[in-house]
Amino acid sequence: MIRGLYETHIQVRDLEMATKFYTEVLGLKFAHRDETRPIVFLWIGQDKEYMLGLWETKENFQPRHFAFRSTKEDILNRAQQFLTDRRLQPYNFLNDGSVQPMVFAWMPALAIYFNDPDGNQLEFISILDGDGKPELGVISYKDWLNQ
Repeated sequence: MIRGLYETHIQVRDLEMATKFYTEVLGLKFAHRDETRPIVFLWIGQDKEYMLGLWETKENFQPRHFAFRSTKEDILNRAQQFLTDRRLQPYNFLNDGSVQPMVFAWMPALAIYFNDPDGNQLEFISILDGDGKPELGVISYKDWLNQ
């Protein structure tokens, strides 16, 4: 029955600002604005492949997390420049002062994080070949290759 995740929704404080961020900065495509509710729908990927809903919330705002599927090559070779060109700060969970992509060894997956203007935690992620090694925790890609 379940073949993937099609749609997710997050809260934003300012619908206009968030719509501009996700369309103009990240490049998602505008799909629809519901004039009866404070929500905008955006397309992710090709041919209506995935959808993101942005809900304007003035009270009880709760930032969330979700990940954009990417390729290993894009994360390693383009993600940092993509983010810094857009004045977004990449980060990882390596606690080493770097902003290099990290590997969640239990999956394994290569990832880099950044935040939207509302503090929602966004991520570029790519599943790596091979078996997961949960005992390694979160490590650098270089350490992953050398293990």
